[in-house]
This record gives sequence, structure tokens and C-alpha cells, in this order.
Amino acid sequence: MKIYAISDLHLCSSGEKPMEIFGGDWEDYTQKIYNDWQKKVRDGDVVLICGDISWAMKIEQAKNDFKYFENLKGNIVIIRGNHDYWWQSISKVRNILPKGAYALQNDAILLNDYVICGTRSWIVPENKLTNIQDNKIYKRELLRLEMALTSANRLRKNNETIICMLHYPPYNSNKEYNEIIKLLQDYNVKICIFGHIHACLGKYKIYEKLYGINFYLTSCDLLKNKLIEIKGE
Repeated sequence: MKIYAISDLHLCSSGEKPMEIFGGDWEDYTQKIYNDWQKKVRDGDVVLICGDISWAMKIEQAKNDFKYFENLKGNIVIIRGNHDYWWQSISKVRNILPKGAYALQNDAILLNDYVICGTRSWIVPENKLTNIQDNKIYKRELLRLEMALTSANRLRKNNETIICMLHYPPYNSNKEYNEIIKLLQDYNVKICIFGHIHACLGKYKIYEKLYGINFYLTSCDLLKNKLIEIKGE
């Protein structure tokens, strides 16, 4: 079983918010992703999608966007992004998913030799500074991350590799050590994937190893609309 990842597809079957208006890597991007997916993924493989899946505001609209995945190979695991406004209760989300797709919300799933957990997370403070509202959300998301990691730990019976999915980057642009990194270390996570970053990488990289953890940035435009393979330890 191979593990692939991508994120920030911003699907919009209604055509109201076409990403193509941004030009460049967004031109015909959904077809490019579809073609690369079909070329790489085999039955039994898994594709992880780190949020910002659909521009829909309501879950019924998102259901139409999920038709995009119906004929694609492999299983899918998704988490919520900051633009997934359609994401309501987790039971409602799971009810609209196509066969072979799984939604995580502060919990985990066991797939062969991998335990995959996930949560949205939030903006990591820059230089230890943040506004009061952001800090409240950040602290709340730390609790949700620990819930996801605890769930993963319960499922881990035979030294399976834990992959943690986040939408927001787990470190700031200065790559400072923080509470998210500490939690990942405490639960022996060696692989963490995330999205959210667009257009310009800045100080972020598609892949880098920091603090003993392999980090993958999976925003589709930065990946040139191709799936990235996630390598186990």
C-alpha cells in the first residue's frame, strides 16, 4: 500500500468560485490532478487530503463536489480546512462521502501498517506573539490535536507508523519549536502533512525534516497539481 497526499483543491462544481482566475498553476488544475491520480494510484493505496476540499457553503453543495472523487482509484482520508464551511457534524460529513472515503475530526483510522489521525489546527504564533482571539483558537486546537493523537495511540497495536494530518502548518515561518511539535514528539509521530500555504513557499518547503519529524506541504498548486508520495520511516 502506497500513501499519497494533496490538499487545497477548492472544488466548485457550481462554477461560482473558479480557481482558474488566479492563472498559472490553477489553469485546468482539477483535470491535471485527476490525470496524475489515475496514473499513480492503485486499488488499496491511500490518498490523504489536508483540507480546503470544497468552496461549498452547505453540505448538499459539497456532495456534488465529492462526485469528483467517485471514479478515482484508492481510498481517501480527509480533514477539514479553514474554507470548508460546508463541514457540519462529522456524521453528516461521513454520510455524503463516496465509497472508500473517510473523514477525520480529532480522531484516527487504522489502515494496514499506518495509523492516520487528523485535525484542522490553527495559525502558529510568530515569534511567540499573537492576538488574543487567535491564541484562544490555537489553544483549543492543541486540545483537539491531542485528542487525535490519543485516538491514534489507542489504535496502534503493532508499531504501526502514525501519520498526522493538519490543515495549517505545524510551525511558523521561523520554524520555531512549539506546542504542536512537542505533542507530535510526545506521541512518537514521525510523519506530519499539512496544506494551507499557497502561491509562494517563502520559508516553507515541500519536504523537510525538523525536530526528528518528516514534514510534507501538500497544497496542490505548490505540487504542480500532482500527488506527492508519503514515505514511511
